[in-house]
Amino acid sequence: MGTLDNCRECGHLFVKSGSINICKSCFDKEEALFQRVSSFLKKRANRTATTYEVMKETGVSDSLIHQFIRQGRLVLTNFPNISYPCMQCNAQIREGRLCHSCSQEIKHGLEKHNREMIRSNEEPTRPTYRSNERKKE
Repeated sequence: MGTLDNCRECGHLFVKSGSINICKSCFDKEEALFQRVSSFLKKRANRTATTYEVMKETGVSDSLIHQFIRQGRLVLTNFPNISYPCMQCNAQIREGRLCHSCSQEIKHGLEKHNREMIRSNEEPTRPTYRSNERKKE
C-alpha cells in the first residue's frame, strides 16, 4: 500500500507508490513530454541533434531531457550529439553520473583515505603528554 506524499512538481497530495514522486496528473504531463522527445529523436534526420536542438524543437526543458537519460528512458547509443552534465562539475558526459576527471578524483581520495586508515591501524597509539605532565611508570 502507498503512502501519502506531496507531488514534487505541483505540491498536491497524492498516494505515492514505488519510486514515482509525482502525482498522476504530473506523471501524465511528463509522459507526454517524453513522447514528444522520443518522437522527435526517432526521425532519422533528428538523430544527430544536440541536447539544445532537442530542447528548442520540442519545447522540453534540458533538465527534463537529462532526467529521461538518467532514468534510462533515452539511450544515447543512437544519438551521438546528446549529452548531459556530470553530477559533480557539470561537464558534459554521455554515460554514468560523473565525468572521468571527477570519478578519478573521488577514486584517488578514497585510496588516500584507505591508506591513511591502514597506517593508523598499523602504528600503535601512543599517548601524548603535555609539557607540564610527567610520564608515570
